[in-house]
This record gives sequence, structure tokens and C-alpha cells, in this order.
Amino acid sequence: MLYLSFPRAESRAEGRQRYEEIESRELIIAWLDEHGVGWLPCGHFASEKALRSYAGQMYLDVQYDLEDPAYQSVQTFLEFEDGAMRFDDVRFWIVPLAQAMENAHHDEPGFWERWADDF
Repeated sequence: MLYLSFPRAESRAEGRQRYEEIESRELIIAWLDEHGVGWLPCGHFASEKALRSYAGQMYLDVQYDLEDPAYQSVQTFLEFEDGAMRFDDVRFWIVPLAQAMENAHHDEPGFWERWADDF
């Protein structure tokens, strides 16, 4: 699974920025849309110990495959050849499927309602 996060929107410090106002996020969305790369808003990794508000994270509908032209295009847009990010305020995450599925039980009907009852 590939996703992007925006640390300035997640920060609890005084310099926190609304994700809707992060210029690099808007540039990335425009580029993804222009190049037909699907994306969806996605939250933090869910935790049963804390609740966090949405901070602009984005799931990218591209498989992690170094040979896939779609992945190569996204990687080239987001990173320099040495792997450094082109945007200082963006993090590009590659999450193995097994890790992404650790919280799959959260999607079961009624899970969060039962969780809230026990909170």
C-alpha cells in the first residue's frame, strides 16, 4: 500500500497547518489527477488507544512494483533519484500488505460501536 502524509498537518505544535492549505498537497493532487493516478483520503493507522483527526493523508491507488510504469511515474514525481523527497513537507510511505491488514477487524460491522461502548 502506498500513501502520503503531511507532517505539518499532523503536528501538535503551534506551527500546525490545515491540510487544505498545504501547497504541496494541492500540487500533488493536481498532478495525480492530471496523470490519471487514483487516490483517496485515508486516515492514520487506526488505534484502539487513541483517536486522531484526519490530517490530509492520501492512499495512492498504485501497486508498489519497481517495474510498473505507473509506480515509476509516481516515484519520479515525488522523489529525487537519491530517494530524497522533492517536497519537504510530504512523507511517501510504502506499507507491506500484511501490516496494512493488521487492523482489518476494524472494518467489521459494529466494531467501532462496540469499542465506543467499552471506552
